[in-house]
Amino acid sequence: MPGSGTPREYPTALGASTAKTITLLGQDLAEDVMGQLGFGELAFWLATQRRPTPGEIRVFEAVLAALADHGFTPTAIVTRLTYLSAPDSVQGALAAGLLGGGSRFLGVTEDCGRFLNDVLREHPAPTDDAGWDALALDTVRARRAERKLIPGLGHHVHKDGDPRTPRLFQIAAEEGLYGPHLSLFAAIGRVHPQVLGRTLPLNGAGVCGAALADLGLPLELLRAFALLARTAGLIGQLAEELRSPVAGDIFLSVDLNNRSIPPEPYANGGLHG
Repeated sequence: MPGSGTPREYPTALGASTAKTITLLGQDLAEDVMGQLGFGELAFWLATQRRPTPGEIRVFEAVLAALADHGFTPTAIVTRLTYLSAPDSVQGALAAGLLGGGSRFLGVTEDCGRFLNDVLREHPAPTDDAGWDALALDTVRARRAERKLIPGLGHHVHKDGDPRTPRLFQIAAEEGLYGPHLSLFAAIGRVHPQVLGRTLPLNGAGVCGAALADLGLPLELLRAFALLARTAGLIGQLAEELRSPVAGDIFLSVDLNNRSIPPEPYANGGLHG
């Protein structure tokens, strides 16, 4: 209690300092970390508090690369527009873009990982492709009956296949890290046309979620890793905005082309139910 005379302790395995040293994850920051570890390895280690294997680093960094930037997405546009509005606030521009990571962009990584994990917790892992296909077929049928979408299935641009997906499958297989989440996701890709009547691509955000889940990373943090990757992309967007600005044109294309229409109130004052 306050005033008891006994100082309270706050244990942490992360960063700690004395007058002469800084430790991080039990390592001397200056001697053992700086210049010795890549950022991807450090980020993995910070999240898991165990040092990743070379294979885990390769898969993890492939995920970060896959999610860093995907063009003029809403997250990139809002970052540029926020910087246009407040050039004195780089942190505000970055934060604006990151706050846009939700169920349609970036958040799919977490949604897919959680979805696959929920299925795997309820069913024993199959031992062959036929078993995975059967489990995937049951899963897709159940989602269809519930009128729910399957996270990670479909893409607004890559209608015929997301190029990131087969590459990440390949990297995980090469490193011996092609686990049950990736196996189930791949099987969903094979069997869903039987249920949906059309073929949709397995998107990059979804396969990243499956790969991160197979690495044993906390499901609660899967979106955080997507945001970590996108932070680098948004910095790139800001750097390009400094060199070749487009935010002003985006703003004016809307502002100068709006048209006034009569108000259209919501029914019942906007209340539903």
